[in-house]
Amino acid sequence: MILKETLRGIVKSQRTSLSTIDYGVKRELINKINLDVPFALVLSGVRRCGKSTLLRQLIKKSKKFYYFNFEDPQTVNFEVSDFQKLNEIFVEEYGNSDYYFFDEIQNVQKWELFVRSMLDKGKRFIITGSNASLLSKELGTRLTGRHLRYELFPFSYNEMLRLTNKEAGKNSFDEYLRNGGFPEFLKIQREDILQELFRDIVVRDIAVRHGLRELKTITGMGLYLLTNVGKEFSYNKLKKVFGLGSTNTVISFISYFEDSYLLFTVPRFDYSLKKQLVNPKKVYSIDNGLSSANSVSFSADKGRMLENTVFQHLRRKYENIFYFREINECDFVVKEKEKITSAIQVCYELSEYNKDREVKGLVEALNKFELKQGLILTFNQEDLLEVKGKRILVKPVWKWLLL
Repeated sequence: MILKETLRGIVKSQRTSLSTIDYGVKRELINKINLDVPFALVLSGVRRCGKSTLLRQLIKKSKKFYYFNFEDPQTVNFEVSDFQKLNEIFVEEYGNSDYYFFDEIQNVQKWELFVRSMLDKGKRFIITGSNASLLSKELGTRLTGRHLRYELFPFSYNEMLRLTNKEAGKNSFDEYLRNGGFPEFLKIQREDILQELFRDIVVRDIAVRHGLRELKTITGMGLYLLTNVGKEFSYNKLKKVFGLGSTNTVISFISYFEDSYLLFTVPRFDYSLKKQLVNPKKVYSIDNGLSSANSVSFSADKGRMLENTVFQHLRRKYENIFYFREINECDFVVKEKEKITSAIQVCYELSEYNKDREVKGLVEALNKFELKQGLILTFNQEDLLEVKGKRILVKPVWKWLLL
């Protein structure tokens, strides 16, 4: 509980700080967000990817608004009952408004009670939080479906170019490939920023939130998976590697990594959901820079870095991404509604030595899903292949990212 006058001071201080904070590079996601829908708009994503900055950019769309940042250390004792005081202060200080902008709201238990009651009165909420579980799976029951979720990722290649004033091309893309897109790291270029970020995610978003005592084990598993981006893993193998007593524990740990947006798993495509669940999965990370700063072997493998970058771009656009393997393998197939709509192979450099392998996997996927055209993404090659009646575009990843 916080005294009303103490709360008033925090509100006014935070409001004043809005005019002094850099609004940063305009995020691409902003164009997809309509503030006037009668739902709570939820901005979720990994720590330090720029959610608070996006929130401030959205504030500029509204002339009259209320704003509160629950990450402020002064709000540590804020309770759900304090929302009534907060609302009174908003009206007393800034008049009536329909727009509430709340940053890191997950820090307050039962916050959804206030939001739901105000939604019933026609108010609009734009809220951020770092935990995907809180802001997606649990929201269905907490807000009874009255929310729209928008996922924010670290900077795209396009956003990185605008931040650094660089031109599109293989040189700037090579930097993006190595550095990733976390805004603070792009500005300061200190690896300890990304190492500390990894520790924060593991400790604050995973261990503390879920009451885990196995901090060493979950840290080790996180580093192991970051090191093996683009490779298959199985729950049973991870259970043996880390000496855990149950595969259910491994499954839980993996779900925590995904909830915090640190890692993503990609299943092998199969029309049988049961087989999808038991087949080995592949793992990808939220950001190349984060992986490189915490894994020496990952930073030395440009092929996997390229594949991870392609996955990140696909994940920004699509929910259902798979890898395909029968006789041969294709890196990514994308499912929209009930149909596979595209097949993509990733290869750092296409040569006479590896061409057959890369093409065979792609053509097999194209035949399987009755697609006429496929894509091979490379670091900096461009070509057009005609193979067994299929059209295969060879394209540099950096050009593809700009589309």
